Amino acid sequence: MKRQTLIALGVAIVLGLIAVLIANTYLSGRERQMAAGQAEAGMVRIAVASVPLAFGTDVSPDKVKFVPYPAASLPPGSFRSVQELLPEGKRRVALRPILVNQPLLAADLTGEGQGASIAALLPDGMRAATVRINDVSGVAGFVKPNDTVDVLITRTPINGAGSGAQVTDVLLQNVRVIAMGSDAVGANGQPSPTNSTTLEVTPLDAQKLVLGQQLGQLSLALRKPGEEQNIPKIETVSLNDLRYSYYGSLPPGARPPMANATAPRAPAPVVRVSRPRPPVVVRRPVPAVRDTSTISVTRGTDTKDYEVGGYAQ
Repeated sequence: MKRQTLIALGVAIVLGLIAVLIANTYLSGRERQMAAGQAEAGMVRIAVASVPLAFGTDVSPDKVKFVPYPAASLPPGSFRSVQELLPEGKRRVALRPILVNQPLLAADLTGEGQGASIAALLPDGMRAATVRINDVSGVAGFVKPNDTVDVLITRTPINGAGSGAQVTDVLLQNVRVIAMGSDAVGANGQPSPTNSTTLEVTPLDAQKLVLGQQLGQLSLALRKPGEEQNIPKIETVSLNDLRYSYYGSLPPGARPPMANATAPRAPAPVVRVSRPRPPVVVRRPVPAVRDTSTISVTRGTDTKDYEVGGYAQ
C-alpha cells in the first residue's frame, strides 16, 4: 500500500473520532440543558409503556420509555428510572391491560420478583369465588373477564310445595367477573364456553354462592354494570309464571307492583246463583156495577136523561 494512502486513511480515522467526540459532547449538553429546563419548568421523567401490555405480560426495558411529566401532577406509584422499576435480577408483571404512553404505576404492576396473581386484583374486603356453570348458564361463552353479571339460582321451593316443582330467584346482582375458567384475560372477541366462573364478591356473598351450589343450579345473566341497573324488587318465578302475560312482557320499570309468586293468594270470590222466583200476580178489586134505570124527560125541544134506582149488591 502506498504511503499516501496510509496517511489519508489515518487522517480520515482521526477526523471521524473527532466528529464522534464533538457530536457526543453536543448531544450530552443538549440532554443536560433539556433536563435542566424541565426541572426549571417543574417537569420530571417517568416510565410509560412503549407497547400495549396485557394482563400477565412481563415488563422489560424494551417495553418502557421515559417521558416528561408535570411534577405537580405526578401520579402516585410512578417510576423515575429503570433501576427503580426493574431492580437487577427481579421482574414485574402487568396486573391489568396498559395502553401505550400510559404511566406505569405500582398499583398496575406486581411487586419486585412476583408473578401475576388474581389475588392482587381484588379490592380490599373482597373475595374471589368460583362457581360451576355450563354452556347455557354461562351465556354461551359471551361472558368475559371484567364483565358484570347477575347470578340466578334454580331450586326446589323451601316449603316443598308441589312434587318436582322448581322456582328461580336472583341470588346476587351487579357482580364482576374476574376469570372464565382459568383465563383472567379478555378473549379476542370469540366466545369461549367454560365450566367455571370466578366472581368478585363480598365474604357473605361467597357463602351464598357455596350454599346455592348445594341447593340448586346457578346461572349467569349478562347485564350492564352499575347499581342503578339493579332490580329493586326481586320476584320469585315458579311454574305458574311460565305463561305469557301482558305485564310480563313490559320492561321492569313499567311493570306494576305484583305480589310475590310464592305468597298465598286470596281465595276467589264465591258467586251464589239462586233460582228465579215466579212473577207475583196482583189482583185488584173490580168496582161494583151500579144497577140503575134511565128515564128521558122532554120539555119542548129539550130532552134530558135521568138515572133512577139503586146499586147492585
